[in-house]
Amino acid sequence: MLIKIYPENPNPREVKKVAQIIDNGGVVIYPTDTIYGIGCDITKPKAVARLAKIQGLDMDKAFFSFIFSDLSQISEYTKPLSNPAFKLIKRNTPGAFTFIFEANSNIPKQFKTRRKTIGVRFPDNAVIQAIVTELGRPILSSSVHDVEDEVSEYITDPELIHERYGNLVDAVIDGGYGDNQPSTVIDCTTDEFEIIREGKGVIS
Repeated sequence: MLIKIYPENPNPREVKKVAQIIDNGGVVIYPTDTIYGIGCDITKPKAVARLAKIQGLDMDKAFFSFIFSDLSQISEYTKPLSNPAFKLIKRNTPGAFTFIFEANSNIPKQFKTRRKTIGVRFPDNAVIQAIVTELGRPILSSSVHDVEDEVSEYITDPELIHERYGNLVDAVIDGGYGDNQPSTVIDCTTDEFEIIREGKGVIS
């Protein structure tokens, strides 16, 4: 299913439809401020396992990012943020960043790997933000890439994404062409913040 949602003015009816798909355990592909993402409800173990299979991820080793709609949601899944960390994330969101924090005991058990950290994302994209807001909880997110390409090139055209993934996911959202540059990843597990991957975002 290919669903057109314009980022300039997301249609509430279409947003609600996608949120319901996710709430029912579906896996969807959506635009972000960087690369198109593939995601599901973090509270649905079967959906998480399905996403991992689609992406070829090892649940015991993979690092996962969650997309949030509100800063207040972070404390539900991470250990308390220091003042510098809170100021950093508030100053740079929404934006093309993935902030790594230590997870707390509320994290769903399928994510409790030896790393005990999660990535926190607030994409500067009205479509995915509207969907996560409608859902009322964060979603698990992974970047879409061309699984048939040896160098795993990112796909930017939603119609090509639908052609490749349409029979594997429940919906692909056409929010226009995506980017081919990933987010900047910042380790915030201590207050000595460290950029561990240079990406689209420029920290301020």
